[in-house]
Amino acid sequence: MMRTPHGCAVAVRRADGTIESRTEGVRRLADYWRPLAWPVLRGFAVLVQSLALGIRCLNYSAGIAMQDAERAAGEGAAARSGRKENALVLISMAVAAAAAVFLFVLAPLWITTGLKAHLAALHDWLFFNLIDGLIRVAFFLGYLLLISRLKDIGRVFQYHGAEHKVVHAWEAGEELTVEKARGRSRLHPRCGTSFLLFVMVVSIVVFSLVKLDAFWAVFLSRLLLIPVIAGLSYELIRVSAKRCRSGFFRLVVLPGLMLQRVTTREPDDGQLEVAVHSLRAALQLDAARASRAAA
Repeated sequence: MMRTPHGCAVAVRRADGTIESRTEGVRRLADYWRPLAWPVLRGFAVLVQSLALGIRCLNYSAGIAMQDAERAAGEGAAARSGRKENALVLISMAVAAAAAVFLFVLAPLWITTGLKAHLAALHDWLFFNLIDGLIRVAFFLGYLLLISRLKDIGRVFQYHGAEHKVVHAWEAGEELTVEKARGRSRLHPRCGTSFLLFVMVVSIVVFSLVKLDAFWAVFLSRLLLIPVIAGLSYELIRVSAKRCRSGFFRLVVLPGLMLQRVTTREPDDGQLEVAVHSLRAALQLDAARASRAAA
């Protein structure tokens, strides 16, 4: 999937080797409500919109895969699969969101609260949040390392690397081809992996600012603070990515780039071709929109 300022494209390799893509125009949420363009608020707006686009693109790619599977197995319940597919994607996203809240918010808080009875130092609110945050980061790193061992996820990480290589080639002003993208880095300072790492670190600071006593009050406050944390993390990654070649900001983006060595892998030429196809489609959509606006 590739996103441009005014468009989104998703490209999929079909079972017969051809590449199929779909594009859609994208309007910023700030176009509907101006305050969503303000700093911090815009970060959460981008996150929400990106999740919605991700669901639609996942739905599309899953549909293509199911069509190919049905053709291979013989025509069957193709007409019935569409609605079931939509429901399954929505259910899986809801389950994933619940699992994320449990693993990265509830479980670290529960463990740290349990340790509080044995470690007097944890009665200090700042130290409590530091330990809670370190457990959260450990869970995050452990989760990534665990899923990276799965064969299917490994292929996803190759496509992730292909996206980064193609974007690097485009940002350098080079022609969008497999040959130009092949030698580029698979690491990118604006990657979602880096954003999530920023979220983990920023959450330690933000959670420390809201002191409550009851376990469930603390847990609910952390859920409510997620938009703030996402917004602040977005601003930080936005600033650091622009200045990532200078000394201080180079150090800021370094942990995220190192973590991308787990979440990206070297793609093959076929995967680069799919990424090139997707970015070309998204850029063509943007160009067509600009042409219509000029007319």
